[in-house]
Amino acid sequence: MLRAAEDTRAPGRTAPSTWLLVALACAGQFLVVLDVSVVNVALPSMRTDLGLGVAGLQWVVNAYTIAFAGFMLLGGRAGDLYGRKRMFLVGLALFTLASLGGGLAQDGWHLLLARTVQGLGAAVLAPSTLTIVTSAVPEGPARARAIATWMAVGAGGGAAGGLVGGLLVDTLSWRWVLLINVPVGAVVLAGAAWRLVESRAGERRRLDLPGAVLVTAGLATLAYGIVQTEAEGWTAAVTLVPLLAGLALIGAFLAVEARTRAPLMPPKLLRLRSVASANTAMFVCGAVMFCTWYFMTLYAQNVLGYTPLEAGLAGMPSSLAVLLGAQLAPRLMPVLGARHSVVLGILVAAAGFGWQSTMTADGSYVTAIMIPGVLMMAGAGLSATPLAALATAGAAPGDEGLVSGLVNTSRTMGGSLGLAAMSTIAAARTAGGTSPEALTAGYALVFRTGGTVLLVTAVMALAWLPRGASAD
Repeated sequence: MLRAAEDTRAPGRTAPSTWLLVALACAGQFLVVLDVSVVNVALPSMRTDLGLGVAGLQWVVNAYTIAFAGFMLLGGRAGDLYGRKRMFLVGLALFTLASLGGGLAQDGWHLLLARTVQGLGAAVLAPSTLTIVTSAVPEGPARARAIATWMAVGAGGGAAGGLVGGLLVDTLSWRWVLLINVPVGAVVLAGAAWRLVESRAGERRRLDLPGAVLVTAGLATLAYGIVQTEAEGWTAAVTLVPLLAGLALIGAFLAVEARTRAPLMPPKLLRLRSVASANTAMFVCGAVMFCTWYFMTLYAQNVLGYTPLEAGLAGMPSSLAVLLGAQLAPRLMPVLGARHSVVLGILVAAAGFGWQSTMTADGSYVTAIMIPGVLMMAGAGLSATPLAALATAGAAPGDEGLVSGLVNTSRTMGGSLGLAAMSTIAAARTAGGTSPEALTAGYALVFRTGGTVLLVTAVMALAWLPRGASAD
């Protein structure tokens, strides 16, 4: 049996404020999510400065995503076994140093290597951020508020990527979309080293090395196959082979876990209704909602003629909406329950997707971007907080880091798969056309498809999610 997570604080040391711990964890999560999107507006400048080709530019984004998705479960379990504070510091240090290396890169391969190490650092750091939050705050309304803050800050990082990137590229250079992480990371690293309290699972045991290798290789290979679809399509061998290989490796991982004495992921964890249902909903919602910023930005720039900075500013109301939605969720959960709060959030987002699907080539900012964007992102914030609460509820103290890694993996893999699928849908509808009308038709079909998927997900959530934030 696992004992409660042990506190390794030195005798006599004053316990830090709970909300200081939450703030440090949220700062780490903000950096991790920000770097998924912040480089997008800097890609043209990187290409000019470093001589990167089209494939090289894709790998500036994909190297981070694949390493991030592939190592997340391993990073979460490492926190359980070796200490959440230790893994937070290791992950943040790797991320910060890789940001410095990428910002100073003199050749394309230097930048790609730095982005890969950044993704590895993020995979170690991200699960620890949520585990620190859930370990610091007991289950109940206070934890719901803490998770809401964590979700809001993470969503804000994704939303702010385009604006922050545009400001840095326009006023300084592309290098600062990476270098900005260095002073911020150093401050958070110092604060975490000083104030975070170490905790780990009470039982010391070895890492399940075969399971760790299989799940990391499987997730990374699957992520590689997904990102290949954008350039090669779904039927090309370079796409199908890694997709099938990734699924086979994950299948082998599950078979190994069922037989080993100390599994990386205990099979009983996936039999918890709260964990299984909430992660499934997180995966599907991530697949749909991750596309929002991408296609809204394309619509604003390619159809309405916005500059990158104007497109970033246009998304600010949506960014505020996701923050407000995440903060409103803990107030609704005691009244509606976690399950109905999830369903309400999904339905609000679906209404926004339906509105956005009526876009035209000459749409106005208020009706074609602001209002539907606010609905979509408010719904995302409303649903994400109770989903995270459900996904982490009922987990044994020794599995908290693993469950946190699973939450982040579900959202990241869902987002990657969804973006690949929606890009295919948009391209098929556009059929090679580049006129504003053709592009708008492709983007509209994406939002119409996303809204339909969300309506189906709302029904699934209502039927499958447990009634409260507990495993039943």
